[in-house]
Amino acid sequence: MSQTPTASQTPLIPWSAIDTVLLDMDGTILDLRFDNYFWLHHLPAAYAVKHGMEFDAAREELVGRFDALRGTLQWYCLDFWAEELAMDIVGLKQEVVDLIQLRPRAGEFLDWMRARGKRLVLITNAHPDSIELKMLNTNLGDKLDVVLSSHEFGYPKEEQEFWHALLKRVPFSPDSALFLDDTASVLRSAQRFGIGYVYGIKYPDSQGSSKEGEHEFPLIDCFADVMTQGRAAGE
Repeated sequence: MSQTPTASQTPLIPWSAIDTVLLDMDGTILDLRFDNYFWLHHLPAAYAVKHGMEFDAAREELVGRFDALRGTLQWYCLDFWAEELAMDIVGLKQEVVDLIQLRPRAGEFLDWMRARGKRLVLITNAHPDSIELKMLNTNLGDKLDVVLSSHEFGYPKEEQEFWHALLKRVPFSPDSALFLDDTASVLRSAQRFGIGYVYGIKYPDSQGSSKEGEHEFPLIDCFADVMTQGRAAGE
């Protein structure tokens, strides 16, 4: 049974009960600033130029098209949007790669967990091309045991089929697994599947607002605090 405290509690993670850590990428380990800027500013600006539109009109059109597919695999698929919009999505992403950054202390947090024998599995809805771009611009890949995209399974993390496929690919005990993600619908899906310890992220975008009060899951604000608590508990 999922063991998730209420959102008002400070997360105190029982590391001794956890052997596998499942990690989202964007908004969890990486700052969501890159993605938010790209999809809400950089791409609409390029789309506006392409079609001779005002920026606000272009963004309104694109956001409407994005929202219509939110939570589906197409929503996360760069190939789909490249064809749908007739634009070089990967090329446009490369223009703003300087915004790809680890969240504060994320690298240290990954090293800290690995030093304690936790298996680190990155599971993301990001398209493989996006994963490749981000791995090339960070040292993230060197700190993980497994990196998997939901595109490999044909289902996003919001759907239960994803979790069943994941368990077949990377066998683990759901009861002794911890999952970190910034998306409420994904957290609920993980909890429904039976992941034992499920936590959200308070500030996925370093320049965005807090997610506090948006859903029922406890939120991690600072990885440094998690490590401090773990050390204080002798874990």
